[in-house]
Amino acid sequence: MLPQIPNESPISIFWFRRDLRLADNAGLHHAFRSGNPVLPVFIFDKNILGKLEDKEDRRVEFIYHFIKKIKKALEDEGSTLLVLHDEPELAFEKIIAEYNIQSVYTNHDYEPYSIERDEKIRKFLIEKGVAFHTFKDQVVFERFEVIKPAGEAYTIFTPYSKTWKYKFHGRSFTEYKLEMDEFLITDPMPLPTMEDIGFKATGLKIEDPVIREDIIKTYHQTRDYPAQEGSTKLGVHLRFGTLSIRKLVKLAAKLNETFLNELIWREFFMSILYHHPRIVTESFKVQYDRIQWLNNPEDFKLWCEGQTGIPLVDAGMRELNATGHMHNRVRMVAASFLTKNLLIDWRWGEAYFAAKLLDYELASNNGNWQWASGTGCDAAPYFRVFNPETQQEKFDPEFKYIKQWIPEYGTKNYIKPMVDLEESRERCLATYQKTVGLA
Repeated sequence: MLPQIPNESPISIFWFRRDLRLADNAGLHHAFRSGNPVLPVFIFDKNILGKLEDKEDRRVEFIYHFIKKIKKALEDEGSTLLVLHDEPELAFEKIIAEYNIQSVYTNHDYEPYSIERDEKIRKFLIEKGVAFHTFKDQVVFERFEVIKPAGEAYTIFTPYSKTWKYKFHGRSFTEYKLEMDEFLITDPMPLPTMEDIGFKATGLKIEDPVIREDIIKTYHQTRDYPAQEGSTKLGVHLRFGTLSIRKLVKLAAKLNETFLNELIWREFFMSILYHHPRIVTESFKVQYDRIQWLNNPEDFKLWCEGQTGIPLVDAGMRELNATGHMHNRVRMVAASFLTKNLLIDWRWGEAYFAAKLLDYELASNNGNWQWASGTGCDAAPYFRVFNPETQQEKFDPEFKYIKQWIPEYGTKNYIKPMVDLEESRERCLATYQKTVGLA
């Protein structure tokens, strides 16, 4: 039985998903225009949470923090947030049975599971006489907005980015205003605890998104140096929508082309995933699925633990395991080492990052792993193998980052390299050439 509301008058639902903010929220704005009081809803999706093996998952705690914050803000104004822990279809069956729902509003999502989920919800609601409306919110351009003149989706970043920028130039964006008086006035509704949804608090330090203009302005100069404060750390806020992409893109366009390109890469990978959902399990370049990976479980375990004897790789993996974050330059080095020097399937590394990264996003994670392994649509050539030693000399010359995460570095207690970098590189090139028909 769901909590009661004051009367049986018609209401609209706004369904929070990857848009955990009240301000500048497209779907929420349109819900306000429905003419009915709006009851916001969030569903801790059992279909998603049930697949998370680690019950101290930082991302669940991050979501919970912002859900709690939204709920308090609404209750301070006399409204509330309905929070459920269920499968979405079952949750909406309960909502429709309990309340006089006229329409449901939400924002688009582009991942295969989300598309399938939303189609099921849409059909169910239509059968019940309830309208289902979705809107663009987590990207600037979506689906078929940035495509080739002939109507095909781009598969190479550079022409995609040129078209993206052409469409963006001179474009104005409406900031969707928050209208607190449009929410349903009702008593506070209960909030499940972290334990109720099957998880434990991790003690993660969670802060509101802060846009550091000083970092953005110098991003092209500092972004590759892991020991420097050259990363905005906004990826997680874009992932869960605690920050408006429209706001960030407008600022990036004014301040730094390199940072803007990073935001465009995010939308490029989303476009690739939307138009080619098979890449969730397959290489974009299908011939690369014939690569004879070694897939040594012990080697993979050492990589996961940051015990490879390759300092820059180990520092990155230890940072990831300890914090849920890894510097972007180091991510590329770690991914290249796994797929090229150890010849371990990119899907193994992708899955590990998916389990550990606080800012994990399917499209970007998949796209970047396929880029590093040479299997993707717009990938580094198969013969590009990052040399971790060269990368360290260039981007961490004083070993500051390495010493931060490997306290035993430089002592007899630090392990020896598990592979010879040059020999493993040659092995990689021979394997790739043979299996993709180049030898």
